Amino acid sequence: MSGTTAASRSPRRTLLLGALVVLAVDVLAALATGGAGLVGFPGGAIKLALEPIVPHAVINLGTESEHAATLFDFYPSITGSIIMSWAVMALVVAVFAIAARRLRDVPGTVQNIIEFAIESLSGFALGIGGPEAKGFVTFFLACFLFIVVSNWSGLIPGVGRIHALRAPTSDINVTVGMALVTFVYFHFQGVRALGVRGYLGKFFTLKNGGIGLFVGSLEFLLEFVKPVTLAMRLFGNIYGGELALTVMTTLTLAFVPMALYGLELFVGLIQGIIFSVLVLVFTMLAMEGHGEEGHGEHPAHGEAGAATESAVAAH
Repeated sequence: MSGTTAASRSPRRTLLLGALVVLAVDVLAALATGGAGLVGFPGGAIKLALEPIVPHAVINLGTESEHAATLFDFYPSITGSIIMSWAVMALVVAVFAIAARRLRDVPGTVQNIIEFAIESLSGFALGIGGPEAKGFVTFFLACFLFIVVSNWSGLIPGVGRIHALRAPTSDINVTVGMALVTFVYFHFQGVRALGVRGYLGKFFTLKNGGIGLFVGSLEFLLEFVKPVTLAMRLFGNIYGGELALTVMTTLTLAFVPMALYGLELFVGLIQGIIFSVLVLVFTMLAMEGHGEEGHGEHPAHGEAGAATESAVAAH
């Protein structure tokens, strides 16, 4: 009985100690800055803590001494999100390069974890796209790893507040760039599988008369909506989550946000899965010929792909 009582008190003590540590850090920070961060609390403090939606240009590559950056900016510069993108790519490549060089016949703990993650993600992709998706698993994994690590990088203290460090996926320019790359990728795979005439024939055909041509033309126009939804969904969820975390941190002086970190980790993982799955589904659909989903050799591939696209997009 005493053991149960001690076990129940242990989490309470841990939470109490954590709260006291947070309180001590808050007090020390207020004393060190002279209360500068609490001026106009809570509105002024929140405004001061919010990450600007427009990325900061760390390195100016243009001719202007002072450039007024905009949301979609084509001025030559290197922003904090670009620097963080390089850091994320270097981290992912370094981890897997080191893991590949240390492969053993009898795997250790780290190798088991990596192999389990890769096999699970590969099986997940093949379960969605079928055997035909085997050649696209690598691209699926690359999208997933980059996005998830980018999402989680925004939860590192200082990232977003330091101009040279910003989570890549919290910058709409990065998410738009990724969406355009994937847009070119799955249409390229469609043309590669069907040929230019066969691919365009999926949209512009007179087999079903004028109605078929009209519906196909609408489907062709909707193809250009896909990169918009990919980019805006990812950007909105990640940037919005960081803003919510910032506001809660400011209002509660860092007591409650510790619980939100777990939620943001989960959201970052889910958004990586959604983006990658949609790219895979779009690629498989692009490779299907007109009416192919009704053939016997592909009994439900088109319907399953469309259903998966609708279900994932709902998130």
